[in-house]
Amino acid sequence: MLDIFKNTGALLDGHFKLTSGRHSSTYFQCAKVLQHPEHLTAVCRKIAEHFTGKGVETVISPAIGGIVVGTEVGRQLGVKTIFAERKEGVMTIRRGFTLEPNERVLVIEDVITTGGSVAEVIALIKSAGASLAGVGSVVDRSNGRVKLADDHFSVLSMEVISFTPEECPLCKEGVPIDAPGSRANKQN
Repeated sequence: MLDIFKNTGALLDGHFKLTSGRHSSTYFQCAKVLQHPEHLTAVCRKIAEHFTGKGVETVISPAIGGIVVGTEVGRQLGVKTIFAERKEGVMTIRRGFTLEPNERVLVIEDVITTGGSVAEVIALIKSAGASLAGVGSVVDRSNGRVKLADDHFSVLSMEVISFTPEECPLCKEGVPIDAPGSRANKQN
């Protein structure tokens, strides 16, 4: 999997502000991998196989990064796929999407660093009275330290160092920062 990221130019080195607000010298641009149908299918097959037979009725993803992965995992599982998105900074379920009480819902994300967006989606699932079937992702940057569900599966799990803006050595060195994530990031 790491070779696929490298070969597609999706593993970037530099100074990045992550969606979580943390800074890192490494960035996973999943969209560069997932734009290739053969990679999208293969990556999502690993996630779908893990959750096959576990009663998943719906797949939900946080917008924007998780939508492509969630849709393909849902297609492979043969279940409804929806997404949550931010409205005025708050994660919400819109566009006529709904979750029913006791519905078994799987959360799918592209990259997990702190798990903030996924945690917000899990809160939406619980507030609807639905049941969390698990969490799946393409990349877990925490190497398993961030565990968001009893059944949490990632295709690629590795430790990628990140820093608060205040402790970031790249900021201290004056290295210009890039914020390539899907959520609007102010530069620090």
